[in-house]
Amino acid sequence: MSLDETWFSEPCNAGGSAISFKIKKKLHEEQSEYQKLEVFETEKFGRLMVIDGFIMLTQRDNFLYHEMMSHPCLFTHPNPEKVLIIGGGDCGTAKEVLKHDSVKVLHQVEIDERVTRIAEVYFPELCESNSDPRAEFHFVDGIKWVEDAESGFYDVIIIDSTDPIGPAEGLFSLPFYQQCFKALGRNGILVQQSESPLIHMSILKNMHHDMRGAGFIDSATLFFPQSCYPTGWWSATMCCKDNTLSDFREQDADSKSFDTQYYNAKVHQAALCAPEFFYKALAL
Repeated sequence: MSLDETWFSEPCNAGGSAISFKIKKKLHEEQSEYQKLEVFETEKFGRLMVIDGFIMLTQRDNFLYHEMMSHPCLFTHPNPEKVLIIGGGDCGTAKEVLKHDSVKVLHQVEIDERVTRIAEVYFPELCESNSDPRAEFHFVDGIKWVEDAESGFYDVIIIDSTDPIGPAEGLFSLPFYQQCFKALGRNGILVQQSESPLIHMSILKNMHHDMRGAGFIDSATLFFPQSCYPTGWWSATMCCKDNTLSDFREQDADSKSFDTQYYNAKVHQAALCAPEFFYKALAL
């Protein structure tokens, strides 16, 4: 990370590149029990949240990530009622999940409460559904939460984590996927942010391998733009216990009762189309 005059830059060594935003001022900085948290006011992208030097979100483009982490998996499950989010402390994914009337219970488990408290102050638009009676917020270790979960309790588990380093490293592992498999009921779906296909194919390949190894019968990666993350091209990877992920409730997605900025049924279909290098790397 570097802060040079009016620019915030996050270098990406794996890609030999960097993402930079012109900033007006720093709004907040603190060291929580787990990580360093910063908030900046940028010139063109609204407010910017940074954790341990890594860009988490901006006000201008966060809808891309939050919508693609939530709506594809929820419209793929036949009737998602009980949803677990691991991470997601900014609450943007929770906001999107709670747009679905079928959802009766949402548990959000974020290890660092300070992320949520900062989001409530500086990104209130992402937290506007936090008072929804269906939502419960737990500030504990997500891996332990899944280990202790009742077998078959959840319909959908969303892993809205940071990169697979530090506190999030254990979320990208076969033992964790095995615990998620146990916690999911019939037709259960797991989705996890899965980095950039341009520079993180080894992570994606391992994820597909470990998800299948945990017992999930199908896995698929969704591709979408994300201008604030390395390469500007991001992904989320889904896996399912019982059905193929190519089928989803297309009619329901096409006639959804809520507004989105990016997601729709056609985007859902298109996001499942992978480039040739991806198929070759995974031997799909």
